[in-house]
Amino acid sequence: MGKAKSHGFSKARLERIDRFLAEKYVAPGRLPCAQFLLARDGEVVHQTLLGQQDPERGVAIAEDTIFRIYSMTKPVTSVALMSLVEEGLVALDDPVARHIPEFKDLGVFAAGVDPYLTTPPVRPMQVVDLLRHTSGLTYGFQNRTNVDAAYRKLKLEDMHGDHDLEGFIQRLAKLPLEFSPGEAWNYSVSTDVCGYLVQKLCGKPLDQVLQERIFAPLRMVDTGFHVPEGQQGRFAACYNAAPGGKLKLQDDAQKSPYLAPPALLSGGGGLVSTAADYMRFATMLVNGGELDGARILAPKTVRLMASNHLPGGQDLTQLSRSLFSESTNAGIGFGLGFAVVFDPAQTLIPCSKGEFYWGGAASTAFWVDPLEKVTAVFMTQLLPSSTYPIRRELRTLAYSALMDSNE
Repeated sequence: MGKAKSHGFSKARLERIDRFLAEKYVAPGRLPCAQFLLARDGEVVHQTLLGQQDPERGVAIAEDTIFRIYSMTKPVTSVALMSLVEEGLVALDDPVARHIPEFKDLGVFAAGVDPYLTTPPVRPMQVVDLLRHTSGLTYGFQNRTNVDAAYRKLKLEDMHGDHDLEGFIQRLAKLPLEFSPGEAWNYSVSTDVCGYLVQKLCGKPLDQVLQERIFAPLRMVDTGFHVPEGQQGRFAACYNAAPGGKLKLQDDAQKSPYLAPPALLSGGGGLVSTAADYMRFATMLVNGGELDGARILAPKTVRLMASNHLPGGQDLTQLSRSLFSESTNAGIGFGLGFAVVFDPAQTLIPCSKGEFYWGGAASTAFWVDPLEKVTAVFMTQLLPSSTYPIRRELRTLAYSALMDSNE
């Protein structure tokens, strides 16, 4: 912790993070484990390691524990797609059907259950709609509409089912949109479609593209769509929240489908990673697209991604139809792959204008603060992510320890 003072953090206040996580979450058994990495100017100023990665076998968490990061996959896939935008292979205002002809005749749901009554969209779905979740697509787990139900029936989001990315697109193209593209924000399989676009435009499987364009250059050695053979002992168990603050095993670390390559390479939620690997990804972003000589994106591309792209400059409280949320959304818009703070006061927590972030279904999270040059990664394995307000709490604790703000 000797570096904490030199990077503007109070050592004593950073130590509150460990006590808070231990006393409120890990010791009472509300979380199986907790790993929190906080960095400034690309250097780690604090790390918390608490609990067990595999309580079933009494295996303690380690610095290199491998976690399911679920929707923290989305920013990775979005960065890959934006690298293709930089090369002129695709444009943000391209109609998606130009690259995915199956989407040409998508209609908007009006009534019915297979066959559906549909109306034509006001305008075609664009690539930008996929990146900012205004596409009209949805997720089956939202349990909200007939379209959600159709997703569940077809098991569209099943990574370990009977269809690959091609099959996913074929099934998705048979279903109606929930709304006309650009009309609302709805958390969805949009980023899985981005993954298919990346795969199709590159002419290579998505996992190979991510390896070549992101993981290898950034030396993210433990990130991929499954846990490699011989590394199973580093994999964390995943739990569901049970009544009374208890844990119920959801995915055994030693019997998990993640120990083998999946059928569906999910650009929206399929990756496993470590805190150290994801911190390298976050550091690349806070640096404007570069880390240790590896240039992934140009600075202006990163700034474009971290701008609010919601129509009319609205925030998520005004535009969202989704029952699923990673955080309270006042003062928060959505960029090209992650949420973006544009009015810090409305969020009611310490944060910076221009800060961007996202999280995963198992309560993992990250944030990038370009103003303060701060990056943070939190790892645990508890479903659903809405169980506890831990992400907001960590932001408050971290910024309460920052003594020399750049504001």
